[in-house]
Amino acid sequence: MITGGAGFIGSNLAHSLAQCPEVSEIRVVDDLSTGTRSNLTGLGVHFREGSVLDADLLDRAFRDVDTIVHLAALPSVPRSVKAPLASHHANATGTLSVLEAARRAGDVHVIAASSSSVYGSNPELPKHERLRPSPMSPYAASKLAAEAYLGAYHHSYGLPVLPFRFFNVYGPRQSTGSAYAAVVPAWISAALSEQSVVVHGDGTQTRDFTYVGTVCRVLTQAALHRVVTPDPVNLAHGTHTSLRTLLTELERATGTTLRRRHTAPRTGDVQHSRADPARLRALFPGIEATPLDEGLRRTIAWFADHSNEFTPREPR
Repeated sequence: MITGGAGFIGSNLAHSLAQCPEVSEIRVVDDLSTGTRSNLTGLGVHFREGSVLDADLLDRAFRDVDTIVHLAALPSVPRSVKAPLASHHANATGTLSVLEAARRAGDVHVIAASSSSVYGSNPELPKHERLRPSPMSPYAASKLAAEAYLGAYHHSYGLPVLPFRFFNVYGPRQSTGSAYAAVVPAWISAALSEQSVVVHGDGTQTRDFTYVGTVCRVLTQAALHRVVTPDPVNLAHGTHTSLRTLLTELERATGTTLRRRHTAPRTGDVQHSRADPARLRALFPGIEATPLDEGLRRTIAWFADHSNEFTPREPR
């Protein structure tokens, strides 16, 4: 079961799981607020449209499942600053709703997505999981609350859980058209349409960009091998790429010179983010990260091939 399975990471995971002979059935719950049914085209998934806040829907959807990969969320730091209650309801209360439904369903393995944003203003690099969280946005706070609920349900009810902290995931099927678009798809869209790219700040910010294919390999292995730990796990491999370097890589990959338009830094954005991958490597020693240049080439090729059919969506 993938909650948020019609979204960016969820749909990529569905495509990955569909290639696994060990997986007999894939179910998806998604309210289509940021995802789209077209992301699942060609897959024989059992799709239910609706919210993870709907307990009756979850009880029906979770019946007889082995693993839930909980990806449903309302993403974006800027969106959460604008609408903090919506972010909390979707991310914190939504996770609690999923955990309660999983508990009612029985011994169901719950893998869930948190975010590197929980580290917030803590300046220490790289970010290891023992660091004190210091959220700088309602989105980060909602993800930290979700993590806490996962740990609480493991210790209180014995629920097998695995929380991952995602770091700047990018790749095919990622939205490009909203005001909240992540930097990689937004800049690829600008490059392919010969528009200027918007840089918030001076471009010296650094991020641990993680290709969605790498994320899906980890999630697939976690599900198939029923990996359980109540402690959060960084899902990134410790890269340290500035936005200026990202622009250079995009120019190299597209063969274009990108015009820059600088704006003020965004409220809630952290200056530097880099994962300590030690815990991830201990749990998943056979999985290597996709290099940034290769991931960008694959992502650019996908967006170029789907330019006519890919319709970016504004979030509700």
